[in-house]
Amino acid sequence: MLRLSNPVSDRLRRAAVPLAAVALAASLAFASPARAQDDRMIPTEIPSQPGALTLDTGPLPGATATETWHRQYGSLFARNVTVATLTPFLPDPARATGAAVIVAPGGGFRQLSMENEGWNVARALAERGVAAFVLKYRLNPTPADMEGFERSMREMFAGAARPPRPSPDEAIAGIAPQIADARAAFALVRSRAGEWRIDPDRVGMVGFSAGAMLTLATALTERGAGPAFIGNIYGPISSVAVPADVPPMFVALAADDPLFGQGGFGIVESWRAVGRPVEFHLYEQGGHGFGMYPKPTTSTGWFDAFVRWLGMHHYLERRPAA
Repeated sequence: MLRLSNPVSDRLRRAAVPLAAVALAASLAFASPARAQDDRMIPTEIPSQPGALTLDTGPLPGATATETWHRQYGSLFARNVTVATLTPFLPDPARATGAAVIVAPGGGFRQLSMENEGWNVARALAERGVAAFVLKYRLNPTPADMEGFERSMREMFAGAARPPRPSPDEAIAGIAPQIADARAAFALVRSRAGEWRIDPDRVGMVGFSAGAMLTLATALTERGAGPAFIGNIYGPISSVAVPADVPPMFVALAADDPLFGQGGFGIVESWRAVGRPVEFHLYEQGGHGFGMYPKPTTSTGWFDAFVRWLGMHHYLERRPAA
């Protein structure tokens, strides 16, 4: 069980129930962003991940399956990640702003959308002078073979529209390894800030779906050592109890998102209630999992809006670490 000191523990306990209740559902709720014929999961070799740094959180306890990858929707996904890594995407020094973002892909804690919600996001940030670090966090174990994985996903939802809601302790314990991975990622980035030309006080985090849940949990638990700002991209948006110094937040969601499009926007009011900066973009269409996929919907514009938001908060100004 994850042990958190009060009052942060109480805040996360209240937040974790609505967040974790949908975490597993997220793994199946991707509205196909590509052509219908691309939706098959095709096993593939583990790709080269140049520059990936192993985090010090160790192997996932009790894991037996080894890491595997597959292609779906024209993009790469990882499963059964047992050892967390962080891959830097550093900007041209001539353009470096000194700001940095840890990128947390989604996938319901059962897989990771490494390309669409990870590398492609990081590359785009680096092009704008922001150092980016893709967090490949540890995942809940799934069957080693693709057929078994697909079958397990079908069985998980067969005859049950709503997964059982975990208790607060279960919800917190359920993402304890991922929170530890995020904590280690921030520690690593700040420990090498001078080498990477990063201001340690200007390191934020952006997450997608389950990665957004991890981003929110990190912001609520790692006060002082956590993100300076956060991006919640089609993640949970239920109201949560937040501290008065919660970091600024950018939210992007499609109104037709099958997970979060009809649940209200309480998280926005939670930030406003304590007078903290929050920007919310509700796109008419886009479904779930649009990420960096090129689509004819206006949801494709979320990234440019996010970059403009960073600029408004002065994160695109060149202020390298001394």
